[in-house]
Amino acid sequence: MDGQELQKIADAFTTELPGTDHEHRSSPDWDLYKVQGKVYMLMTDMPGRPVVILKADPDDATALREQYTDITPGYHMNKTHWITVEGGDTINEKLVKELVTDSYHLVVSGLPKSKQPVDPRTYDRRA
Repeated sequence: MDGQELQKIADAFTTELPGTDHEHRSSPDWDLYKVQGKVYMLMTDMPGRPVVILKADPDDATALREQYTDITPGYHMNKTHWITVEGGDTINEKLVKELVTDSYHLVVSGLPKSKQPVDPRTYDRRA
């Protein structure tokens, strides 16, 4: 999958996540995806490469970087808690949706219960 397709899939999938707000910043060119004001996904173009930046559990982030050559530490973010996903042979639509969902869950679970748009323990969990 190329980087543009990666961004297209990630962007479209966020519409399925309750409470998501999208903000575009033109200088520099960033798209931010938030739930209750907390960012769970960013999109931008690194020089010549469209990327998606997602929050990840630190242990999962390490494992993902080891398993997928197209996943690296978070660009302009905390390298322990964020990952950058680039288009490439190791990335597919199912993985992109799983990573976006996991990032969303991490942010939602950190919100006060009264502000959570869904129960992060049960919403869209894979068996």
